[in-house]
Amino acid sequence: MIEVEVARRLGPRFALDVRFATEGGLTALFGRSGAGKTSVVNMVAGLVRPERGRIVVDGVTLVDTERGVFVPAHRRRIGYVFQEARLFPHLTVRGNLLFGRWFTPRDERYGKLDAVVDLLGIGHLLDRRPGRLSGGERQRVAIGRALLASPRLLLMDEPLASLDGPRKEEILPYIERLRDEVRVPIVYVSHAVPEVARLATTLVLMSDGRVEATGSVAELFARLDLYPLTGRFEAGAVLEMHVAAHEPADRLTLLRGPAGDLRVPMLDDHRHVPGATVRIRIRARDVILAIAPPQGLSALNVLKGRVAEIAPGEPGSAQVDVRLALGGGESLIARITHRSVHTLGVAPGREVYAVIKTVAFDRRSLGWGGDYGRGEEAVEI
Repeated sequence: MIEVEVARRLGPRFALDVRFATEGGLTALFGRSGAGKTSVVNMVAGLVRPERGRIVVDGVTLVDTERGVFVPAHRRRIGYVFQEARLFPHLTVRGNLLFGRWFTPRDERYGKLDAVVDLLGIGHLLDRRPGRLSGGERQRVAIGRALLASPRLLLMDEPLASLDGPRKEEILPYIERLRDEVRVPIVYVSHAVPEVARLATTLVLMSDGRVEATGSVAELFARLDLYPLTGRFEAGAVLEMHVAAHEPADRLTLLRGPAGDLRVPMLDDHRHVPGATVRIRIRARDVILAIAPPQGLSALNVLKGRVAEIAPGEPGSAQVDVRLALGGGESLIARITHRSVHTLGVAPGREVYAVIKTVAFDRRSLGWGGDYGRGEEAVEI
């Protein structure tokens, strides 16, 4: 359990006043640059002192201004992964990894080198120095160093911001493994929709130093009223589904969920066995609406739903956003024109069919859903 309630004035025009509580998994602090996300994690880490507030992690009070409690940063047992890896250039990967253990009392250590190395896939890098690593490899080593400090909480401040696309794709599966297998709660800072849609267990939406909403990714991304904050261009819905079968002849994977079946480009990661959970993001701009069951289409995915809400786009825009209620309480967002609304007679309560092209799903849209909190054993590190 993580409880954060902090306030502090940061400069003459910006005041931070944030309250949220989450239970394990990966909590994403999401918002535009300047929303105050990094300031919050720095207060949790003990690098910035709030003027008033309270911070509790796993039942341990780190800050309570009313009681005069402020635990110094070096005693909080919090791992911190920054945008840049910040590895020691004169040490090997092994030396960097073991550095984190020196500040943790022996009786409080739980991190094991071999287990962390295996978890992050860095065994072949142990004898290299940071100068010979790629950006993604350096970040994996930085995560390993933080884990070997046996933290009660892991903070990650935009750890992918300095990486290019391929390096981001390289490291995302390892962060998913951390979330699902290690059981160290994570607070993750980002302003990138694909990252938080794929990774977050809980989303804390921030704007101008305040928390605007807290909830699941699926819940908040389906709220049309939050699109000015979550980003209209990346607007869409998040569905959690299960792998039903692979169709190798067509290089497709069949996913099944409460809303229906979807076919996506084949998921050949070793974890995507039948029954595995997959989280997918469907962008509003990739959804076409029909008022009758479509026929003669190349698109393989059609979901039946009912119009729940229609919201206008930006002022002067020809587009509107339509939220559909699907089976099992799921939601889907479609972006269509005003003309299509009138031509098709799209209105709340109307039954429609959502058409989604299989090729609309890319690696940024498909994530390992995990089974966090569903009773399976954690990986011992």
